Amino acid sequence: MDIQPGDKVVIKHTISEIRGKIQAAFNVIIIVFVGTGTSIMMNNTTSGSGLTAVGFENFKFFTVLSNELCGVVAVLWLIFWLINKSFPAMLKLITASAVGLTFLIIAAFLAPMYPQLNLYDGSNLYFHLLVPLVAMVEFILMEVKEEISFRYTLIAAACSLIYGLGYYINIVKNGIGEWPDTNDWYGFLNWGYPIGFVIFGFIILMNWGMACLLRFLNKLIGKVFEKEVN
Repeated sequence: MDIQPGDKVVIKHTISEIRGKIQAAFNVIIIVFVGTGTSIMMNNTTSGSGLTAVGFENFKFFTVLSNELCGVVAVLWLIFWLINKSFPAMLKLITASAVGLTFLIIAAFLAPMYPQLNLYDGSNLYFHLLVPLVAMVEFILMEVKEEISFRYTLIAAACSLIYGLGYYINIVKNGIGEWPDTNDWYGFLNWGYPIGFVIFGFIILMNWGMACLLRFLNKLIGKVFEKEVN
């Protein structure tokens, strides 16, 4: 049976609706996972294990801040979707690349180096693994009306830059301190300021690289869907 031009329009609209519903489901999952992780985190009464602290003190960690932002953006996306409004792709790229950075650092570096820290226990299971994976997949499958600008990747990388500046300003102002009350809770300065700044710069590059990768994969998947329709 030949497919007429009008049929292609209907098929494209149907696929778009299906993608929208799938993305909505992913955002609901993100909200549930962030909420669960936050609840576990806030009820934690011990610190010093697995890069966790007690209560609101956890909000000093980039992982927690990026996951919470990811949850807020997911709520906003659902609101926009329910009122049939287009949501800024830049916000999704910022949050997906931020939690993706956390996932990469934990999976590739910290978890293998420090297995005794149990970096996937408790709230860390959600913040180090589940939320990042769902957020990245959701972004890759996300339908965008226009191509995501390359400059958005630079804006996404600015998140780790801003966090890092705040991190170092706090150390300069209040001192490094001593464990467990250290202001260098990531240990960037264990080998001195020069090495610390190198690590900091590498993390920013990783953040930017993650944003570029997610942008590329989103574009690739978009072309696959477009090809299927045409």
